[in-house]
Amino acid sequence: MTTRRTLLLATLAAPLAARAHHGWSSFDQDRPVFVQGRVVAVRWQNPHAELELELPPDYRLPADVASREVPAQAAPVDGRVLLGRAVAPARKDRRWTIELAPLTRLDAWRVAPVKVGATVGVLGYTLQGEKEPVVRAEYLYVDGRAYGLRSSPAS
Repeated sequence: MTTRRTLLLATLAAPLAARAHHGWSSFDQDRPVFVQGRVVAVRWQNPHAELELELPPDYRLPADVASREVPAQAAPVDGRVLLGRAVAPARKDRRWTIELAPLTRLDAWRVAPVKVGATVGVLGYTLQGEKEPVVRAEYLYVDGRAYGLRSSPAS
């Protein structure tokens, strides 16, 4: 009886979980954005960790974005080009949800759970048309380090 109940609950919950999670194809990979602000909430969980980031009023792209460090292993993307093409989001929301990598990848990079109050930078992609204030992180900048979240760390 317990197995049936578990299966029933999982079946009922699946549509809710699917609706809450964006597939990666929903993000505009032709338009890299850079956001930087103060972490106001952290969800260090699977399917991927998330941060809530509060941008300063009248957020503008930091002047040094194009010269930021590229992670040691930047997956199959040219990080220097991405940083050079980065723009500020068109939306003027102060709070943004940042979708990070799965916990196994964050552990491989030895990324400690980010603390509320920390200032972080994120290079990533918004949903097509910026429908919501959400960024899928390609690079995470925290505590003076750069992490490439779609790849494994360089050996």
